[in-house]
Amino acid sequence: MDTLVLLLVTGLGLGALYFLVASGLSLIYGLMGVLNFAHGAFLTIAAFLGWEAGRRISDGTWTGLAISAAVGILVGATVAVLTEVLVIRRLYERHIEQALVTVGISLAAVALFEGIWGTDPIYTDRPEWLTQTTEVLGARISNDRFLLIACAALVLGGIVLFLRRTRYGLIIRAGVENRHMVTALGIDVRRSFTLVFAIGGAAAGLGGVLASVYYGYVSAHLGSVLLIFAFIVTVIGGLGSLTGAAIASVLVAVLQQFANFFLGGTGDLVVVVLLAAVLLIRPRGLMGKAA
Repeated sequence: MDTLVLLLVTGLGLGALYFLVASGLSLIYGLMGVLNFAHGAFLTIAAFLGWEAGRRISDGTWTGLAISAAVGILVGATVAVLTEVLVIRRLYERHIEQALVTVGISLAAVALFEGIWGTDPIYTDRPEWLTQTTEVLGARISNDRFLLIACAALVLGGIVLFLRRTRYGLIIRAGVENRHMVTALGIDVRRSFTLVFAIGGAAAGLGGVLASVYYGYVSAHLGSVLLIFAFIVTVIGGLGSLTGAAIASVLVAVLQQFANFFLGGTGDLVVVVLLAAVLLIRPRGLMGKAA
């Protein structure tokens, strides 16, 4: 029983991390139809600069972690907005060029990060409580899993409230349904595009800082690794569906943990099999809309 609880909560923690990355991808694709392969670069630079800020002020403390998170969110949002304004905005009707440019940015960013911070992982200090465990139904759960789950829940709730309770949220939802109609009503959808990029970048930035907590290090390839699973989650959940991304994040991460434990470390393989099965049986994903 304790093993099942441990695997389940650990999976929920990892799923929370996947969701923080996938939520931005899903939002950006849902409104603009942009598959943003540079999303991992937003995460990585936010993790590095968040770590740099936190360790200089109060390394290994809650204050340092809070500063890291704030810097990570700000950096992620800023880099995402700059990418949208300087690059993506010119390519909204050119999807192949979008993919090529964002892939190019992601590859160049990894080379840039390796040039600045080196190729080896940089191990981080965490507040003492995050290095400890808490007993739940006989299982010793690492406390950082609870932090990840709480942050993902707050981000999900915040995005849902924003989309349902604010004017820009209304515009974004209307833009998802019919972008041309919203534009015809005289509403500047481009501001919504930029705002969606900022929200997605901020979530990725927070995800980058929390990834450094989960893995215990930052590296130039941190975003690339998580981006693969974020894309899988986004496709399984349904492109453009935030709810689908949340459900798929938990499903993928929990399945991955159970397969790693009971099926000899085959978690990644099982996730790919799940992706293939979803694409064959329900191509639009669990919560995606029919084309």
